[in-house]
Amino acid sequence: MGVGLMYGLWRPRVLGAWRVPASGPAILAVNHSHILDGPMLMGTAPRPVHFLIKKEAFVGPLDPFLRGIGQIEVDRDTTDRGAVLSALGVLERGGVLGIFPEGTRGEGDFASLRSGLAYFAVRSGAPVVPVAVLGSNDRPGRLAKALPALRSRIDVVFGDPFHAGDGSGRRTRSALDEATVRIQRRLTDHLADARRRASR
Repeated sequence: MGVGLMYGLWRPRVLGAWRVPASGPAILAVNHSHILDGPMLMGTAPRPVHFLIKKEAFVGPLDPFLRGIGQIEVDRDTTDRGAVLSALGVLERGGVLGIFPEGTRGEGDFASLRSGLAYFAVRSGAPVVPVAVLGSNDRPGRLAKALPALRSRIDVVFGDPFHAGDGSGRRTRSALDEATVRIQRRLTDHLADARRRASR
């Protein structure tokens, strides 16, 4: 979805985009309560974002479009080694990887995190930037219930980058579990702070 269309249909307000590192690898960890969250972030982030997107989305005309803008197809029903290598490749080339750490749409409160984000963060050493998308699920549109009401305000709030690892470089299961707990704490704190900053 183009940036112009995004701003034409809704009223995105971007807070703290300067917190995204201007260069080098970075991981944007985004809460996920609405189908629009990913496109909204892609349209407002200061750098191109490569998301891990479920394979079911790669159908019809969306398939070449998503691949053309560098999105990564992932099979969520198995350990998709190809998707993992593609995501690591984005970071190795100094790009920005976007991840919904909850794995799928939910309450968008970071209450249930999968270990995938910790793996990419610890393996690559890339900083994690927490991102809260607020308002996308507040009021459904009158004509298209699956989308937010037209001209409604949606806030995209970026937090301070942090490193998920403990500095030891360990990639053991216990190290990843500890990193996941560390990440969840930081993301939950950011969400609360983002709501205060956005007055929501």
